[in-house]
Amino acid sequence: MQRRSAWNLLLHNRVAMGGLSILAAIALVGIVGPAFYPVDPWAIGDTPLIWPGVDSVHPLGTDVLGRDVLSGLVSGARISLLIGLSATAASVLAGVLIGSVAGYFRGQVDNALMRLTEVFQTIPSFIFVIVLVAVFQPTIYVLVLSIATVSWPPVARLVRGEFLSLRQRPYVQSCVVIGMSEWRIIFSQILPNCMAPIVVTSSIMVASAILIEAGVAFLGLQDPNVMSWGTMIGFGRAVLRTAWYLSAIPGIVILITVLAVSLVGEGLNDAFNPRAGDH
Repeated sequence: MQRRSAWNLLLHNRVAMGGLSILAAIALVGIVGPAFYPVDPWAIGDTPLIWPGVDSVHPLGTDVLGRDVLSGLVSGARISLLIGLSATAASVLAGVLIGSVAGYFRGQVDNALMRLTEVFQTIPSFIFVIVLVAVFQPTIYVLVLSIATVSWPPVARLVRGEFLSLRQRPYVQSCVVIGMSEWRIIFSQILPNCMAPIVVTSSIMVASAILIEAGVAFLGLQDPNVMSWGTMIGFGRAVLRTAWYLSAIPGIVILITVLAVSLVGEGLNDAFNPRAGDH
């Protein structure tokens, strides 16, 4: 009943629904957009550096090699969202596993895992991602794993705190008394009751992953075989003063996407923690 009421609160949150609608529209563009605008984002097809609105064939202009900017945005929608969701899924999976083991078993296991978490938290996240991508080949897979590597510690700490609290509940102690296995208790009894804060945190992590990818691409460490919004910003870096629209257009789209994700995250937080919105 509590989960149902939380989802009802979310559905009646106009701001959160607005953000969710924007994300749905962006995802739809990424999925079906290439069918309605079948222009190869890598095709060198026209005069370089055509400004937006000058040529009807290229509504948003062309880049330094004559590639269509609108086609890049359409193709990049799928890739950028995929990077954000994949990196978040990997980091949440790692954080949940580490946090649940640390919070349930406690003792030396907890100390060892928390020291490992602190080591990762002391390293600047963005710099660590740059180092990992620079050391390994800058592919989309390496980028996703690099973002996940720096993003899991907050999830692990959150899950650990929830487990330390829920482990003392009577229903968990009852499961221990009847001889239920430890892993079954973790995954079937405690973890489902931790999902609300995990979902809220995950929504914010998607936005962070998209921003990290854009920042890394701006520095020229993007995957040369994949067209993402960050890749487009990276291509426009060399002509930032004379053709600033090449970086501004995908930057604005990233801003809108991150804002939409943040609105959904705030809506989830208000839905699962209604008392927090009263302060």
